[in-house]
Amino acid sequence: MMELRSLKYFQAVYDQGSISAAAKICFVSQPSITAAIQQLESLLSVTLFIRHARGVLPTAAADKLYPLAKDIADNTHSIYHLFSDSPQPVSLRLGIMRSLGAKRMSFFIKQISEKIDNLELTLVDPEEPCDIRVVLAHTVTSQESFIPVWQDDYQLAVPINWPQARQKEVNLSQLDAMPFIHRMPCDALNKLKAEMINHGVHFQHRANIRTIEYAWQLVSTGIGAALLPNWQEIKETEGIQLLPIEGLNLVKHIGLAYKTNKANTPLISAVKEVCKERVLLVKSQILINP
Repeated sequence: MMELRSLKYFQAVYDQGSISAAAKICFVSQPSITAAIQQLESLLSVTLFIRHARGVLPTAAADKLYPLAKDIADNTHSIYHLFSDSPQPVSLRLGIMRSLGAKRMSFFIKQISEKIDNLELTLVDPEEPCDIRVVLAHTVTSQESFIPVWQDDYQLAVPINWPQARQKEVNLSQLDAMPFIHRMPCDALNKLKAEMINHGVHFQHRANIRTIEYAWQLVSTGIGAALLPNWQEIKETEGIQLLPIEGLNLVKHIGLAYKTNKANTPLISAVKEVCKERVLLVKSQILINP
């Protein structure tokens, strides 16, 4: 007898092109996926997939079965949705650092929600108890593993009508008594302030805030300068010019931290997959637009 679960697993392998990837999105083990495919092949007396180094390739028989399996899966989902109780939510506590940025955070959460069905997401500070954390690389603990996802290059943001905005870069001496939008916590700003002290350059506070989004809005209105990441949305903001600071490499590496002993759980594996897909997307964009 053909089981609905086997058709679901077959569809996942066909879509993903890999048994391991299908196991992750179905939240089951690889042997379960393999057994289901073998059951279908035995029942139908056909070969559905050809294995290769990077995954599997569908055969002509799989191409014929796929649209029928998809229709059955879609109809089954509709029936369950119509007559059954609400599905059990999948709970995830996600710790997110403030300086990830609202746009990146929203896109990241959207990708996770698309990857995990019935997700019930709770956002917390990364220092609170959580399942996974989006944090700076140097804050990862010895009990955690880390996947780097984003790299932020910090530069000096100045109002477009300031004379410095016409330069290609600024040096530390030009920062002396320059009115600054002081954003904390920020490791890159701490590094800049330490360099300024070493060179006898005075750091002048103009405003104290906590979020990057507020900082660049204040810069655009001419209130002061700020140290900001060179995000595309900041570079495209009217009234702001981003400038590198001569002799300083102010870079932050941000990514996903998770308990090493829980690395292979279905929930963590699904979020890890989102991060890896994001890294591949960024690399492809760099190749297209070097």
